[in-house]
Amino acid sequence: MTNEFGERAGPLLARITHLEMLSPPAHRVQMPMGPRLAVFRVRDMPPSFYRYLYREIGKAHHWMLRREDPDEHLSDIINAETAEIHVLYVDGCPAGFFELDFSSLPSQTEIIYFGLTPHYQGRGLSKFFLSEAIFAAWSHNPERLVIHTNTLDSPRALQLYQRMGFIPFAWSQEEVEPWL
Repeated sequence: MTNEFGERAGPLLARITHLEMLSPPAHRVQMPMGPRLAVFRVRDMPPSFYRYLYREIGKAHHWMLRREDPDEHLSDIINAETAEIHVLYVDGCPAGFFELDFSSLPSQTEIIYFGLTPHYQGRGLSKFFLSEAIFAAWSHNPERLVIHTNTLDSPRALQLYQRMGFIPFAWSQEEVEPWL
């Protein structure tokens, strides 16, 4: 990222909100009517497809955890037995994904990533898709479910997570390299 003089800008400061859910919700959010929707758990995901979704969703928010991983390392992470990735399709097009981490079971499951591509944001899909992520996570019977958001994410993310039953339990800050 460059400033108005064409010089490379420094890191961004993100305030992170750490949230938890201590019991599963009573009900799933119903699938919205209108477009044809499908949610598939992806097995043996190619790194190129993961990178496509990660870039389309995460670039605007400067996601960084998986940005620089070599393909072999990325494949090991996303296809591990302790990971689960689900992709939302709208009328046949990939529209979003969530990634779950079960490596800390039985104490917790973490929603590592959750998001929709820009084309499908603002269409009333987030609440339904987050509900799918929550129920997929709770199906492994953790003691708690955690998710994190920060000030670089969508300004509506924190509100959505709280409406769905997550409660903030900690805050932190992190420097994030801008995604050019």
